This record gives sequence, structure tokens and C-alpha cells, in this order.
Amino acid sequence: MTPSTAQPDTFVRAVDRLLSVRPRPEIALSEAPAPQRLAPYAYALGAAVHRDARRLQPAGGGDRRLDRCDPTDGAEVAAGRLILLYDPAGHEAWQGRMRLVTYVTAELEPDLAADPLLPEVGWSWLVDALDSHGAEHTAIGGTVTQTSSTRFGELAGPPTAADIEIRASWTPIGDGLDAHLLAWCTLLASTGGLPPPGITALPGRSGSGAA
Repeated sequence: MTPSTAQPDTFVRAVDRLLSVRPRPEIALSEAPAPQRLAPYAYALGAAVHRDARRLQPAGGGDRRLDRCDPTDGAEVAAGRLILLYDPAGHEAWQGRMRLVTYVTAELEPDLAADPLLPEVGWSWLVDALDSHGAEHTAIGGTVTQTSSTRFGELAGPPTAADIEIRASWTPIGDGLDAHLLAWCTLLASTGGLPPPGITALPGRSGSGAA
């Protein structure tokens, strides 16, 4: 499938709705390379979640609607990517003309990564976020993966590391893609273990997002 260089108004408006969102200060959004073979038109955002980060104004260049954080103001606790796909002809598997695809990952405490309920909890973060922001959708599907690795020899870092990885896609209903991006930011915050806005995290919490 060869992508077209001309962008339809529907796709341009959808991207504008995504770029209209101002996330909480700990989440820094940036444009990312979009896949070229999944749909005729695609746009992608990358995100990094920094604990206790302060918001910086754009420093010129790029899309000034995207905010960024001071990476020295807090450790990165989660990262992700959100891709908007658009096919004017529609796609049977999508049950629509647009599709949102996401990948979110975060490091966990090893004991949390061993929790057999973690995949269900991780999936609920996504579904609950979409529902709470009124982001109507259909044909949702995905995977939640928990991994654990042990370092040996001279590899730097803690002896045992664990991660959660959420991959999902869904078809938005209507043109309110800003609600979907807000929901995605809520998913990032949950995965990164950020407290709700206005609430201070408890000392010693490592930022996994799991309860």
C-alpha cells in the first residue's frame, strides 16, 4: 500500500484534534515517525512520563502545540507511542476508517511483575481510561505482557528488572480524538504510577501504577 502525499481534510482535522490536547506536566508529547505501510495516512506521537517534571515552553521549531518536560526534573517512569491510521475507503477489520494503535511500557518492582492479576489490571487501565473520558470506540483488542530479567556480570543496573508492556488498538467513534488522547495520557499515568492530578505520591513509591 503506497501512502498518498496529499492529506484529506478528515485526516488533517483528526491530527489537529490530537494536537489540541495539553497533557499533565509529567507527560511530554512529541511527534514520532509514523508507519508507512499500515494505512494510506498515518500520524504518530511519542510520549515520555517523568515523575515530578515541570512543564517547559516549546523552544522553537517543530509543532509548538506540543509541550515538553524538563527531563532532569524527574526520572522517566513510562514511555509510549500512539499511532493514528486513516483509510478513506474503510477497513473491514477496523469497522471504520480510522484506527488508533498504542504501545506503552514501564518498569515495575519485581514483586509486582510476578502478580498473576497484573495483565487484567493493565488492561483495565486502558478500558477505564477510555470510558472515563467518554472516548467512544469499537473493535478494541490488545495484549498485556509482563517480563522479568536478571542482570549478570558487569551489566549496570539493579540485579533484577521487570517491565509491563501494553499493546492495543481500537476504532474511535466520532471525531472527538482529543478524548482518546486524554484517555491515552491517563493510561500512561497509570502505567507510570503517577498519582491522580493534585495528589502527592507516597514516599518510596517506585512508580509502577499497580495497586
